[in-house]
Amino acid sequence: MRLLDAASELFAERGYERATVRDIAARAGANQALLFRYFGSKKALFGEVMARGGQEQLRTTPAERLFEVALRGMLADGGEGADRALEVCLRSIGGSDEIGEALRGLGEEYAEVLATLSTSDHGGLRADLALSWLLGIGLMRVVVGKEPLASADPDTVCALVVGTLGNLLESLPAEGASAGADGGGKGG
Repeated sequence: MRLLDAASELFAERGYERATVRDIAARAGANQALLFRYFGSKKALFGEVMARGGQEQLRTTPAERLFEVALRGMLADGGEGADRALEVCLRSIGGSDEIGEALRGLGEEYAEVLATLSTSDHGGLRADLALSWLLGIGLMRVVVGKEPLASADPDTVCALVVGTLGNLLESLPAEGASAGADGGGKGG
């Protein structure tokens, strides 16, 4: 749907607070009234954008591939097929309390899945640490633009991060997991 695509792009570029309903409708080539008719509010539209990428990823990605697939989606730099949900999340942090609640809920779902990859008594903490690392990488690459991370090759970043993450989440595939499996290749 054009409205969801336009909203996803603008939330990723500007964050929730600075993306206006008027700009979203204009980018979609639609009337603002149509946006309100389908979604009811900007907040509901934001929820749909987050659910579209995040929930789909949670439903379709095996637990042991979830971290890498989310990382590769973020590293795709908004190219064709890129899931911009993490970028939307990063640019919207610090917005309204309602947005914070939506993001916390999705974060909890990711953490629950990642926790299944640890046999430790501290599986939940390990999952939160992994998720924090993912968000930190996104913040430094996408929002801050810190070099050399901002322009680093996605395959190199994934190899370094996923290989090291295996010490935290013991059930991750061995270093050098297939780069192309399950949409985990470049740009996907």
